Formats: sequence, C-alpha cells, structure tokens
Amino acid sequence: MAQQERKSPPRWARWGVAVVAVVLACAFFGTTTARAELSLGPHQALYEVTGDPHLVIDLGPLGRIVADTPLPLGLGVSITVHEIPADLTAVDAPRTLDALSRDLDSYLQFFDSPEQTVATAAQALVQDAAVRTVVAFGVVVCLFLAVRAVLGARRRGELAALLAPRTWQLTGAAALVVVIWVTSTGSTPVRRAPDYADSTVFAGTALEGAALTGRLAGVIDTYSGQLAGLYRSNSGYYLIANENLTDAWDAADMRELDQLARLEEARGEGAAGGRRGPGQDRSGPGPGETAGPSPVPAPSPPPDTVTVLVVSDLHCNTGMTPLVRTAVRRSGAELVLNAGDTTINGTDVENVCVDSFATAVPDDVPFVVSDGNHDSQLTSAAERSQGQIVLGGGVVEVAGLRILGDRDPMETRIGGGTTSPRKETSAQAGERLRDVACEEQQGAGKIDLLLVHTPAVGGPGLQSGCVPFQLSGHMHRRIGPEQVGYGVRYVNSTTGGASLGRLSVGPLQYPAAMSVLRFSTVSRTFVQVREIVVAPDRAVTVGDWEPVPQPAPLPIDGREGRAGPR
Repeated sequence: MAQQERKSPPRWARWGVAVVAVVLACAFFGTTTARAELSLGPHQALYEVTGDPHLVIDLGPLGRIVADTPLPLGLGVSITVHEIPADLTAVDAPRTLDALSRDLDSYLQFFDSPEQTVATAAQALVQDAAVRTVVAFGVVVCLFLAVRAVLGARRRGELAALLAPRTWQLTGAAALVVVIWVTSTGSTPVRRAPDYADSTVFAGTALEGAALTGRLAGVIDTYSGQLAGLYRSNSGYYLIANENLTDAWDAADMRELDQLARLEEARGEGAAGGRRGPGQDRSGPGPGETAGPSPVPAPSPPPDTVTVLVVSDLHCNTGMTPLVRTAVRRSGAELVLNAGDTTINGTDVENVCVDSFATAVPDDVPFVVSDGNHDSQLTSAAERSQGQIVLGGGVVEVAGLRILGDRDPMETRIGGGTTSPRKETSAQAGERLRDVACEEQQGAGKIDLLLVHTPAVGGPGLQSGCVPFQLSGHMHRRIGPEQVGYGVRYVNSTTGGASLGRLSVGPLQYPAAMSVLRFSTVSRTFVQVREIVVAPDRAVTVGDWEPVPQPAPLPIDGREGRAGPR
C-alpha cells in the first residue's frame, strides 16, 4: 500500500489536472453552443456555432447559401435570417426582383463592408462563448460540491485511493482522444457536398466559392449579378476616392506651406538661407502623419489650438469609413464630432454602420455624438458600446472644449413619418438647451460649443448670448459659418452623400463633405475652418483654411436681450 501511495502524484497535481480538464470541457461546450442575434444585410439573423463543418446562411423559403467553414477544428457557423415570409413559394422573377430592389439600400450596407459584419459577428460569438464557458464551469463546480457533500469523507477517500495512482494514465488517454479528434477534423480541408455548384453571383466578393440552394437559386444566379457588380464597383469606387483624398490633402498642404513661406518673406523673415518650412522642424511624425517619409511635410497648426473633425448625416454609407479615417489621420484631429443621422432608420440592423464608423477614429481620439432624427435609442446604445460620448442634454468637457448638446427631439422613420417621442418640440428643446447654457455661464463657465443635429434647435441659445458657437447638420448642405444672434452657426453638409430620394450607400450620387475646425484655447473661440468635399465622380477637394467670424459683442450690461434662466 505504501508503494502504491508513493506512485500517486501529489495532491496539487491531481487537482490541477482535474481543473484544466474541466475548463477545457467547458470551453468546448461554450464554443460549440455560442450564438448571437445580429444583422445580415436588411434582416435580423441568428448566428450559431455548429458541429457541421460549413458556413450556412438559411434564407428560409428562398433557399440557403453554403460555403466552406471559416472556423478551425471542423466547426461551422449557421446563420438563420429572420423576416423572410414563410409563404413565399412561387418563383416570380419580376416581382421577386422588385421586392429585393426595395431592400437594396440595406443589402449594399452588407456588401459594401462585409468585413465589418464578420468582425462584429466574431466578437459577439466570442463574448457569448466566454459567458457560456464561465456559466458551465460554475455549474460543474456546484455539482462537484453537491456530489462531494453526498459522498462523505470516507467514500471520497476510497475513490481517491483508487484513482490517484492512475492519474497520468487517465490524463494520457484523454489527451490521446483529443489529439486524434483534432487531427482528424483539422488536418484535411473540409469541402461542401459535391452536389452544390459554386454560384457565379459571388465571384469576386467576400463569399466567392459559396453555393446557392433552393427554388430561387436559379433566379438569383441569373439576375442578381447586378448586386455583385455593384459590390465590385462600390469597393473600387471608394478605394479611388480615398486615394484622391490623399492627393488632394498633399496639394492643400503644399498650398499652405507656400502661403506661409510668402507670408514670412513679406515680413522679412523668409530670406534666411537653409530655413526649414513649417512642419519640417519636428523630430518625429506629428498628429495626422505616417511614420514613414512623406513627399509633403504637414504644416504645423497654429499654437494653442485644438483640431476638430466634423462629420454629419452619414446615413449608413460605410463606404465613407476609409475616407473619414484618412481625414482623421491627415488633419491630426484631436476630437471628432458627429452632428447626427448616423443611420437611416435607427434599427438594430444598422448597428453595423455604427461599428464601421467607429473604426475610423483611433481609441485615443474622443468621439462625441449628437444623434439626429434618423437615429434612435438603439443607435445611441450602439455608439456608447463603441466608447463614443453621446450627448444627453448636459455639458461634457472633452479635449479642452466644454460641449453642450442633446439628441434631436424629432424621430423620422421611413414609411412612418416624423414624430416627437419625448413630446417636446424643436423650439422647446432649443429653449431648454439655452437655459442650460446660461446656467453654466453663471456657474461653471461659458460653454464653447452647442452640438445639435437640427440648426433651428440652437436658435434660442445663439440669440441669448450664452452660446458662442453652434454646430449642426440635417440640411445636407453647408451653411456658414455666419453670425446668428450673439453667436456663430456652422452647418456641416452630409458626409454620407445623402440626398432626398437617392441611395445613401453605394457610389455617391450627391457630394459628401467633412469639415476641419481649429479652436483657440486662448480666445476660447473657433478661428479657422476648411471643408473636404468628395464629388460623385470621385474628385476630392480639400479647401483652404477660412477665417471663422467671431461672436457678436454683447450689450454693455452683458444681459440685454438674453433669455437666461429666471
């Protein structure tokens, strides 16, 4: 007996092996049962990890899309699309295609940036798998404690004496089973069943090599090559537009350097031999520059200024994401402001658009949002989950600026009209924000910016003298900057290229615009603005810096005409 005890591994080793085995088993359970409710194109869909080594997108009566599994170890993914009518049984090509065309805007959101949908789904499945693993481990621990209590100390001792000497044999046998299973499922690429023919509609897309099954497969294969063509056209369109943005920014930097050089010469300061131009006296790359050599040195911004990039009315055009990313980098933006209407209808399926735009802004650059009438509480929740600061009627201090704002009081839904869910008119919302701004002025200090979606909401604040600068969107055209009341108003045009009655995704059918503003931390005012415009023909203009008019002086007593808090 003593000899047998000497062969038994120490207690800590036995417990360690047991814990590792349980954790691995729970992780396997969590991984193979992970699921998430997300969007796929215009539909809500259920994503599930399965033991079937395929990627299967189940479209109900429309059929299925079957592709090779994207996961290792023979695991697969099943995507069940909701909202497909179950009574769709007849193949009527004209009517079917007409119905599909009504959802084209949403389908293009998926085809425009499928990698964002994949990334979002992968993150959600990993999170769900982790939660399931922890829950399973907790259940096992509870069961163990219950069984341990039922057995009693004597019976536990007998079982330990029986199994302890065989710890390594049991461990080796379990490891051998796992190795055989992994090598048998993961060493050979898994292919679809041979009766599934590759669908030509997916050629050149992220789903290339996938097959369509079901009664509508022939119709889709025959007619919806238009969708694949749009995908390829869309990808190439924004790739070229982004290259044009880079070239236009280089040209704008050259113009600015030339203007600064001429100004120095006019002041008698530019004749010194070997003098370096602005932006060339830095030891390393500054904000907005790449680490490698650049053919055009970026001019240094004026001292004591904060650079702000403004977007608005993106309307789910995720094709603009790389251009926003380039604008953030090249401008050296220290703050990004979104004046609202990030989505089209404020639905769950449009959260992928929020996720896509979030990738354009580095984690160390604050992203502040004032949601618009086409957004919703669901949109706000998705933005917060991405770390964005969503304004809710109070003042926030970000990047040295004191910003006041709120979501739009109105909500517009396609087919449902415009309503006021908070029972507050635009005029009432404007008066409420005016009172907050005036109270801040009497207490913590004057705000620097009012960020709202609809320009009219800021009217009372500008007239009161408590709001020095208002930034908005909504109009889909640039207005200002111009003096209004005792303040200055600037309306940014649409960054998504949105226009009434036209698609806001896919190649632009209307100019898309962003703005770069410079805020002086000395005068506490915005001093310069430049506009970036992307035309439908992919030509890009990066404008010169324009001066921003200053707020109008208040009456001598500082309170005349002000509708401050009573």
